[in-house]
Amino acid sequence: MIDAVAEQIAALKDEDWSIRGEAAGMLGTIKDPRAVGPLVSLLRDEDRSVREAAIEALRAIGTAAVETVGTCLTDPDLSIQESASAILVTIADERVLAPLIKALHSGDWIVRMHVAKALGRIRNADAVVPLIPLLQDKVKAVREEAAASLAAIGDAAIPSLLKTLQHEDWLVRLHAVESLGKAQSKRAVEPLLSVLFNDRDSAVREDAVRALGEIGDPQAVEYLFTAMRELGLRTLAVEALGRIGDPRAVPVLIDVLSGTSPPQATRTVAGCGDQWNEEVMTQSAAARALGAIGDEKAIPSLVAALSQTFTRTEAAAALAQFGSKVIPLLLPLLNEPRDENLLFHVRETLASAGWRPRRI
Repeated sequence: MIDAVAEQIAALKDEDWSIRGEAAGMLGTIKDPRAVGPLVSLLRDEDRSVREAAIEALRAIGTAAVETVGTCLTDPDLSIQESASAILVTIADERVLAPLIKALHSGDWIVRMHVAKALGRIRNADAVVPLIPLLQDKVKAVREEAAASLAAIGDAAIPSLLKTLQHEDWLVRLHAVESLGKAQSKRAVEPLLSVLFNDRDSAVREDAVRALGEIGDPQAVEYLFTAMRELGLRTLAVEALGRIGDPRAVPVLIDVLSGTSPPQATRTVAGCGDQWNEEVMTQSAAARALGAIGDEKAIPSLVAALSQTFTRTEAAAALAQFGSKVIPLLLPLLNEPRDENLLFHVRETLASAGWRPRRI
């Protein structure tokens, strides 16, 4: 009886690169653990496509390949470390926790990036302290993966992330804020509110608003009303209120949408001409937020916002989320002499709400 696995393993040594690559692909399909060692050896192949086929095959084999691939993290050849770490991003488990943590100190940023991401997959609390220094890595991609992994680890990472909010480097504070938002821990709300009103860097404060929106705790609502008064935070605060979904925000958002209480100052949006400014962006964000909250008190204001070209698309999309309740308010607009663009959005919204011509 022919042993298909042994046959394909033998083909990995063929002189023809295409045969080696095809054999690696077949072994990935079969997923027999006997192929792990031979496939790892193929990570040194002179042909790039063969190496890539071996990487994909080891990913496909999965659990049975984890430990063997993990040993490659200490290989003197950095290209082998890169390949191993890239594989572990999708298959890592607790068995390679220690070598992954050690590899966070690699001089190769690609390795550090992949390793940080792999640790996010494992979600072990032992990785928190080693990951924190990567928030100030010189490479942005590494910082972002470290932040994402700390967020994925969750509760165990919160104390270290909260402490990092006091770091002297604004980039470290920025990524700590991002992690806290993604972790969605309510323990972070009060510290993030402190960052919002006290941090000396505007980018960190802006991310604090985003993070509060991601966490979604109603405790932040009143503070976001205050943040709306500040140039640069207003649009972000409106978006955050939409994500939180608290009905207390509805009257405030209606005022923004209708232009009832415009800010004393605003900024021109680059490249959009003098008639477009930041408040226009805020009004559009308010329409989206009202649609997300779903309070029916917002429907008349959203219908009125259809008359303005700069809020029309967002208002139409928000109205569609209310379903058939908006149909009686939209139907009269079909009979008024309006521009074709308005009629298009009205018809699209009516269709999304379930209305069909001659069926009312």
